[in-house]
Amino acid sequence: MSIGPKAEAKYNATIFLQMLSNEGGLRTAKTLINAAKPSDGYTELYLRKRLDLTVEAVVTENSRWHSLFEPEELELARKRLRDYGYKVSD
Repeated sequence: MSIGPKAEAKYNATIFLQMLSNEGGLRTAKTLINAAKPSDGYTELYLRKRLDLTVEAVVTENSRWHSLFEPEELELARKRLRDYGYKVSD
């Protein structure tokens, strides 16, 4: 079980947690993946070398979530990760 960004990356994802509370997990993930630019949280995790904790990584690396997303959304998530130097499995 993952501990999460706060403990693992010393990052308190306040806005992300608020989004989860207000919109639920799937809508939050889709919003973040489809955003024109990475979220502040994504940037913070990148700076901490913990892109593995991003929504993009969690969604693309675990096939159990794939059916919830359009193929284009999965590719957007993979592209964002690649653009930031994260090794993506296709």
